[in-house]
Amino acid sequence: MDITEEIKLKDLVYAEDLTKSAINEFKKNNYSMSENLLTEALSILQENKESRLFSLCLALKSLLLYIKDKSNYEKALSLANDAKYLAIYLNDKTVRVFVEFAFGFLYKADKNYELARLAFETAKNLAFKSDELNLLDVINFNLTEIQSISNGLLSNKGDPLVALVKISQSISAETNIDQLIKTIAEETKEAIQADRCTVFLYDEETNELWSKVALGEDAEIRFPADKGLAGHCFKTGETINIKDAYNDPRFNPEIDNKTGYKTKTILCMPIKNLQQKIIGAFQVLNKLEGCFSDLDEDLMVAIGSSAGIALENAQLFKTQQKMLEEQKIVFDSFIETLAASIDARDKITAGHSLRVKMYSSLIAKSMGLNDSEINIIEKAAILHDIGKIGIRDAVLQKEGRLTPEEYEHIQSHVEITHDILQRIHMSDDFKKVTEIACSHHEKVDGTGYYRNLSGEDIPLGGRILAVADVFDAITSKRHYRDKMPIIKVMNILIQDSGTHFDTKLVNIFMNLHCDDIIEVFLTENHLDLKESDKQFLSNYTMKDLYDILNLDPDTLDNTQQNFVSMFNMYYYGYEITEDTENA
Repeated sequence: MDITEEIKLKDLVYAEDLTKSAINEFKKNNYSMSENLLTEALSILQENKESRLFSLCLALKSLLLYIKDKSNYEKALSLANDAKYLAIYLNDKTVRVFVEFAFGFLYKADKNYELARLAFETAKNLAFKSDELNLLDVINFNLTEIQSISNGLLSNKGDPLVALVKISQSISAETNIDQLIKTIAEETKEAIQADRCTVFLYDEETNELWSKVALGEDAEIRFPADKGLAGHCFKTGETINIKDAYNDPRFNPEIDNKTGYKTKTILCMPIKNLQQKIIGAFQVLNKLEGCFSDLDEDLMVAIGSSAGIALENAQLFKTQQKMLEEQKIVFDSFIETLAASIDARDKITAGHSLRVKMYSSLIAKSMGLNDSEINIIEKAAILHDIGKIGIRDAVLQKEGRLTPEEYEHIQSHVEITHDILQRIHMSDDFKKVTEIACSHHEKVDGTGYYRNLSGEDIPLGGRILAVADVFDAITSKRHYRDKMPIIKVMNILIQDSGTHFDTKLVNIFMNLHCDDIIEVFLTENHLDLKESDKQFLSNYTMKDLYDILNLDPDTLDNTQQNFVSMFNMYYYGYEITEDTENA
């Protein structure tokens, strides 16, 4: 981590502390102190472009703005809305807790008790999943306080505005198209007070209307886009309100006949996007009391506006996810091709980068690193030797020891790696890949190359690669030697801990299970790991192997002898006998 990044990190940690303190002072009604702390936090966050805490601070600012002057209600609500949109974009549940709390507070102050209750309930539900700010006590207090006020004043049945707010809150942050269809259908059914609701979407590729979830019938429905009542709504944009299904010639009773369901009343209405293009249709069945009214139709139009935008956004999100997946596949294959270009120059080291990736991944996963961190380390491992493309064949493929001049030349591959990778237009994550890849020959005592970094100045990924790289290098066949005996390999790792290698990482490596290590060996030999052998080997770590190999061979029991023999068989790629050991 460079000095600039370190300063930024310290600033953000300080800003987070300020924000938490500002919230705590707000909870104690120390509004002036809360505002002072918040102002300082906002300044730091704006300078460092940190969106997550900035969103939370906007919500708190909206509350303080209103408390300072109640005529600021509209401004406060606008600030809270900005905070909400940013929190939804970031998909941050912790921030959403406070944003919804802010809405609840503002609605309550405006005596809009039912909307306040909905906001507090949303905050409470989110807080059960993520409450880093410890707001449950405040939310519960406010929720209890206003429930007694709101009881009997408003209900979901009688207030279309409440129904719309509830639906909007339910679908605003949902990006999974299948779950979104289900949520819209369930909330619409509740708002309209009907027995069933199905949301149909148009599939341009097949010219069909489809629904993943039909309430009451757990199956996907597909039919031509010009068929049925929903198809008529989709094609014409007309609303269909049937008060007696079996006496209406447009109704087809075949589905009722198959399912045993009795359709009485039907409300069908098109779903439009922001550009007023029809993208699907609602079909609501059986009003619980009476028939569907003009008010129901108006409410459906309003619901359709929010639902149409949410559904289109979810479809776009799904398309973008697919594109990102395809780009990732292309990018990964590009990286693997780069690594293969080195293998093509020297067949004896073919597969080295892949094995270093596998060992590094095992270490990273054992450390509990998240998927993003593991992915970065894996990419760095695949690319760590790309700089060898600039090394002369005579040196790269030389059998036997290198001269000092040749050794200095081959060392330059690390700097070449850095120069190649930094030329790629990259994201911040990929910049980490570059730093990790070019630091795999650094040593924790500072005697490595090419920048002579030491200790934690070496990126964690670089320290992981150092262990993986050396382990693979001395456990793989080379021009001038066979695999090194595994006891010598582990001795090197242990003896060089604290000088070459990070001691903690060596300890983590030594606690990896032998079956996982052998899976990597098998990428360069013809053997297959038998399931029974895998189960047996999974009971031992590399540390167990090391301890057993340091015992007197004559004292080993049958199980220990079998373990050592089995490990060596998979390590060398053939069964080890006394003759082959002495050869």
